[in-house]
Amino acid sequence: MKRDVVPLSAILAMLAVPCQASQAQVPSSIPDAIIGKAPPPTGQAVGYVPGDEATKGYLAVPQGTGPFPALILIHEWNGLVDRVRQVADAFAAQGYVTLAADLYRGRTGSSPDENRRLASATRGNMPAVIANLNAAQRYLRQRNDVTGKIGVMGWCFGGGVALSYALGGEHHDATAMFYGSLVTDPAVLRKLDHPLYGTFAGQDQGIPPDQVRKFKATLDSLGIHNDVHIYDPVGHGFWLYVDQDPGTRETPARDAWSRLMQFLERVLR
Repeated sequence: MKRDVVPLSAILAMLAVPCQASQAQVPSSIPDAIIGKAPPPTGQAVGYVPGDEATKGYLAVPQGTGPFPALILIHEWNGLVDRVRQVADAFAAQGYVTLAADLYRGRTGSSPDENRRLASATRGNMPAVIANLNAAQRYLRQRNDVTGKIGVMGWCFGGGVALSYALGGEHHDATAMFYGSLVTDPAVLRKLDHPLYGTFAGQDQGIPPDQVRKFKATLDSLGIHNDVHIYDPVGHGFWLYVDQDPGTRETPARDAWSRLMQFLERVLR
């Protein structure tokens, strides 16, 4: 069944939750990391690109012996910051060995101008990006506690990179993207050889809903399994920072998290 822009009232009816929420009322069914309430990161910095001492990812490992499926997280335009590390911890708590990649070689941005320069320079050398993420995959596949099933996901800048990697990197088993830049050319998208999850925002000016609908229609026409969804009441960047506007963002973010957990369970386990 085709998924499209969903009004907030429909989401509320489906989830049977009240419309209003304050920051203190955001439920624990979504990660504390995205509501600004997570403790400091508890994983470790790891070098995963051979010969590159400047690139340090962040590794979060589930409790127990495994083996576990694995995830590679791709940061937003400001780089590998603690919010992303905390989300990695949240995925580890759900049973995924999670490696947050570093595409900026240790750099982070502190302003929109810095972020834009970092993102632009990185996107300008996509062979290096692909090589970085290929190295992340190999690092995970060499671990005894990883099953070999690997998903790649990202937000904003990272969401677009996740799609680019799905189309040009070494094989992996799933891609999840949050409001990242899109490709709608069937000749390019037919290279996608695994299922895709996508969460987008109905009020996003940079990635408008019509473009998302065309993207999904192309995936459907090619027979590529996907769960692509648009949330009407929110704008770009809503999921990773629910605490910036919990009254609007909490309910869509919770539904997106539930869909993501179901998608990863189906595809990676």
